[in-house]
Amino acid sequence: MTDPTLQPEDKPTAPIGEDIHPLTPEFERLAKTYVQGLKSAKIVVTPIHVDEIASRIAKFYEMVRKVVDWKDDNVLRRSAIERALKRTLFPKLSGVTIRTDIDTYRVAYSITSDLIRGGHLPNDDVSKESVLTVENALKKYLYIIDHAEFASPDLIPLKRKINFATFIIELAACEIEEILTNPVKERALIQTMTESLTGRIRILPQGSLSDQEKKTHIFIATCRTLFDLDDHFILYELLKHSYPGWGAPEATLLARLATEVPRVWLSSEQVLEHPVSRQLYTICERTDAVFMLIGDIMEQYKETPEKLVGILSNKTALTDHLVEVYEKRYASLKTRLVRLAIFSTLSVFLSNWVTFFIIEVPMASWFYEGFNLFTAIIDFVVPTAVMFALVSIIHPPAADNIERVKKAVYQFMYSDERTKHFDVYLKRQSNSVVSLIMAILYMVMMFGVLGGVGYVFYIARLPITSVLFDTFTIALTFFAAVLIRNKSKELSVDDRSSVWEFLLDMVSVPIARIGSFLAAKWKEYNVIAILFTFLIETPMVVVFDFIESWSQYLKERKSELH
Repeated sequence: MTDPTLQPEDKPTAPIGEDIHPLTPEFERLAKTYVQGLKSAKIVVTPIHVDEIASRIAKFYEMVRKVVDWKDDNVLRRSAIERALKRTLFPKLSGVTIRTDIDTYRVAYSITSDLIRGGHLPNDDVSKESVLTVENALKKYLYIIDHAEFASPDLIPLKRKINFATFIIELAACEIEEILTNPVKERALIQTMTESLTGRIRILPQGSLSDQEKKTHIFIATCRTLFDLDDHFILYELLKHSYPGWGAPEATLLARLATEVPRVWLSSEQVLEHPVSRQLYTICERTDAVFMLIGDIMEQYKETPEKLVGILSNKTALTDHLVEVYEKRYASLKTRLVRLAIFSTLSVFLSNWVTFFIIEVPMASWFYEGFNLFTAIIDFVVPTAVMFALVSIIHPPAADNIERVKKAVYQFMYSDERTKHFDVYLKRQSNSVVSLIMAILYMVMMFGVLGGVGYVFYIARLPITSVLFDTFTIALTFFAAVLIRNKSKELSVDDRSSVWEFLLDMVSVPIARIGSFLAAKWKEYNVIAILFTFLIETPMVVVFDFIESWSQYLKERKSELH
């Protein structure tokens, strides 16, 4: 029997119903950073207002774009910024204008108002003062485009010029989005996940990567998994870290950037696709749900962030919040998967109409071939049916996943929990014979599936040009389906898979690899894409501006009637 006199009398006791645990240093900093970030956010001084009528029409156009792009809202917002920049800067980049100067304030204001009008930013919430910050950022990127220096000439100068300008525009879109949205929570979560995993991951053999290199590659994997951020955002963040004066560069730094940014662009693949990247991505993919759900809890305390430390420290309260946000995100995930299934299938079907008349029919006529009703139906139905079949079998995690999520959250959150470590082997020893057999099997699956798809189109008697075109379209379809399937794993904290998923991976992953390659190559030759953006969106913006001006004119005339 325990002697009560031996118990410490001064031991603090938690209130009934509470279970207080010490937070890890990373999560203590997360809570403090979140509070400070929200407090330092600038108050809107003079808000920008756009006309509601024009906004409704613009939102409808953005809904159509969503059907075509089927991307998440945050990706669509940055995509809208990129489209606005390409539309505005196309005459300068193509050399079809004799004007060399650009009204940067007008461009900055136009981009900001377009985002508000399209529903990407709330109306009456963005200050006009922030437009000046956007303008300063634009001046920096335009300077880099105009004064970029390359170490060696290129075989296709126009291709390199357009691709580099596109790269700079994508960097500019990242900074403009950051200026206009002030993503305090997202920045804090990325930093916390990076620091938490840096202390838990060990690179073997020791000394093969420096501490800074290790943290950089964990940061890259964190960005890719936690918020599905693309390489342009990652490079933008790395550039900000490499050049402390990036936000407001002086003349000497601008001159350096014009020389060094082109080199960064040319060598970016070596940093982003390091041999250690795949293993780190796998680890981050298994742990990102922890930080994603903590982010949802943080959002609930956006108005009272000072309460966050108490909630996170209280295991009972944290568990209640965790179950609540998990159930909400689980329901949201099911809805998003259905939406992605519908939008991706519609996107394939609608894009078939465009490619059929613009590409396939003219190409078939060059070889004295054509389409009949049956072959045209096959050309439309098969790619659409493949996409629908692939996305319809995608489902969210099983019901027992929530318990594994709780355990993972506790391990990262509390310093008195068991810490799980991960070993990453930079130079893993492997059996050369087994590696050769697996490589051969992978290639057989890749070209076997691709050849089988092509054979189906061939026996359907499609023109030979359409056989090739549709076969590669199927590869792109598999690539898109794999990306959607990856989204379905956002709440998983392990890499469990069923036998059916394993068999599906055997078929889909090799051919999706070809689709990934084709998508990357298409982006390299994106002059046509920029031209389409300019030709399609410029008239739309003119219409939106006219409607807004006409609505404002009517309001002014109406105010005179008194």
